[in-house]
Amino acid sequence: MSFMTEKSADATAIRPLTGAIPQADLDDLRARVVATRFPEKETVDDLSQGPPLATMQALARYWADEYDWSKCEEKLDALPHFMTEIDGLDIHFIHVRSDHEDALPLIVTHGWPGSIVEQLKIIDPLTNPTAHGASASDAFHLVIPSMPGYGFSGKPTETGWGPEHIARAWAELMKRLGYDRYCAQGGDWGGQITDLMGAQAPPGLIGIHTNFPGAVRPDVAQAVQSGGPAPSGLNDEETRLYEKLKDFFATDVAYALEMGTHPQALYGIADSPVGLAAWMLDHDSTSLALIARVFDGQAEGLTRDDVLDNITLYWLTNTGVSSGRLYAENTVGFFDPKGVSVPAAVSVFPDELYQPPRSWAEEAYPNLIHFNQLDKGGHFAAWEQPELFVSEVRTGLRSLR
Repeated sequence: MSFMTEKSADATAIRPLTGAIPQADLDDLRARVVATRFPEKETVDDLSQGPPLATMQALARYWADEYDWSKCEEKLDALPHFMTEIDGLDIHFIHVRSDHEDALPLIVTHGWPGSIVEQLKIIDPLTNPTAHGASASDAFHLVIPSMPGYGFSGKPTETGWGPEHIARAWAELMKRLGYDRYCAQGGDWGGQITDLMGAQAPPGLIGIHTNFPGAVRPDVAQAVQSGGPAPSGLNDEETRLYEKLKDFFATDVAYALEMGTHPQALYGIADSPVGLAAWMLDHDSTSLALIARVFDGQAEGLTRDDVLDNITLYWLTNTGVSSGRLYAENTVGFFDPKGVSVPAAVSVFPDELYQPPRSWAEEAYPNLIHFNQLDKGGHFAAWEQPELFVSEVRTGLRSLR
């Protein structure tokens, strides 16, 4: 993958990214995987203690013996990559312009433990819709940045690069690219950053699409985080949602607490590829279950190569720890409404961390232009169910063209 760029006297310059991953880095990765010292087997027969030993051993065997990074590298190298300095930090981004003249510019933001790898399957369908059974009027120009501390973007050396700052930086990026009318999309951290862009409402931003909406009612959020009883007056759907969020905060949020308080303690994920992989797989129980099935030989929305493409990018860029610092920078509730004022489209996937009802989305997004609950897909929607995701983006933002 190209990852070197020349410095420019003009900090605002858009610079092409060039270069290659040294073979020595790939050889070192394989040697470390082969030399992994595994712990003993978990003492339970489910996923409640984290990634099972059998899953991690299967992942390591495939990583060392069969996985080919060059296939991912070829996909990345086929795309135009650029760098620009914003507020003293180099920001990497993919920029693919559609051949269709009236395409709508769209900035798409990944999350953790994701990367630009999450978006690779949606690039051609969104920029080249006529090749995928859609109309030219559905075309997008795509900008897909790597967040600070992720992938090929710079790693902040000082505090201050929280999601609000990133949201402002993305508006600056779109301005530099000459887009005076555009939309924003995101999931996970990308959803939070997209919501914050919608709240900041920079000139040119005409609407957003999110598959990770900030729409939990304040009384429900307070009860979930305090571990208290459900607020009175919830209907059956809202009560089930409360219980799901309560379970998530009780069992699945420890990774965020660690990175939000002591990210510098995670030296192990900078030193061990399999340690990094286990840490990333343990994001949420539903995604972990899917990935465990994949490495057990089942066909799912993700493949073994999909999973390892993403982890390998983290390893080769040594961004396990730097990416986690975003949690330490954050001061905004993940699931809380952000005060979005621009038109908003919301897509709810059934295996996401939570599924807000339409009534909550209408409260959080006063200018709600699209709301849909899908029957398939989870936290990594663009990666796992690209066709459904692309359809949602097209439909959700169509009225803004």
